[in-house]
Amino acid sequence: MKPVIIIDPHPRSVDLLFSKSDLRRLRAFGSVQDYEGGRMPDAQVERFLPETVAIVGQTDLSRERLAKAPRLRAVINVEGNFQQNIDYEYCFSHGVHVLNAGVAFSYAVAEMAIGFALAMARGLPQADRRFREGREVYGRMSNEGAFLLRGKRVGLIGHGNLGHALVPLLRAFGCAIHVYDPWLPDNYLLERDLQPADLKTVLAGSAVIFVLAGATSENRAMLGSEELSLIKKDSILVLLSRASVVDFEALTGHLKTGRFRAAIDVFPEEPFSRNHPIRALENVLLSAHRAGGIAETYRLMGEMVIDDLALVCKGLPPVRLQRANRETVSKLQSKPVADVAHRAHLPRAGSARRER
Repeated sequence: MKPVIIIDPHPRSVDLLFSKSDLRRLRAFGSVQDYEGGRMPDAQVERFLPETVAIVGQTDLSRERLAKAPRLRAVINVEGNFQQNIDYEYCFSHGVHVLNAGVAFSYAVAEMAIGFALAMARGLPQADRRFREGREVYGRMSNEGAFLLRGKRVGLIGHGNLGHALVPLLRAFGCAIHVYDPWLPDNYLLERDLQPADLKTVLAGSAVIFVLAGATSENRAMLGSEELSLIKKDSILVLLSRASVVDFEALTGHLKTGRFRAAIDVFPEEPFSRNHPIRALENVLLSAHRAGGIAETYRLMGEMVIDDLALVCKGLPPVRLQRANRETVSKLQSKPVADVAHRAHLPRAGSARRER
């Protein structure tokens, strides 16, 4: 029987991820079976498992289910995180690559990070609101507290995919970049002309602090009230990765004082409470988890998926997607993407599985 590629991409969709030309490339690997409008029903997953060589999506894969897929070579998550619904140890011991397409988000998020930093450094959201209300201030007097990003010392909390995409953009501004990442040795950072630093140094010494760390079992509420109190006056905190790394109520309390500013793209719950006091603060830019979710990102994701599948099908290692590591994957704590965040991209409910 022809090898099977299961596409179970919820909350994404096939049309969101793959261009027509990429779908033609995908069909060269085998019979493409997809399901849209929700997760592929268990009965259909089970039906295809014996001949499946790759699964693209967030399908639940217990040890028992994986054992029914002797030809399986790759599992590719297209939400952007490694979830805990897979028996990773089985995959590691049976030569199954577990890959994450989230690296595709990095470029869009990095551009948004620069936009956030520039907007807050120059007071653009506040100036816009004042102008719309007829309270605008012209010229030099409108720039109280504003500063250039050029030549400033900035801090990165975490230096994974997002950091790798952001650093080249910061270089163009001549920024001195300090990095706190306990999963990286100092020499790794020094070789990349980055200054390793402890968390206190990054918080206390940076004009702009980019929070890029993914959620793990070790860093929940890592930025609590004590840590946030270190941020100097008029600095900017840009929260882009996962809200769980910050004590959000403590952050709100500090922002209420007006001592520093923040741009926030991720929240403890999404949709976020309509009554939360942070919505009323003038020194905060709020964005509804939209930094990475643009059309180019999803097409790049599909392109990366197919490129690495081509390599895996040839018996070669993947090179574009992020691989799960035995040492760290069990520590990752990212939640599945909320359906509401991607409702605009989902097909109508009731779409049936079809062979492509």
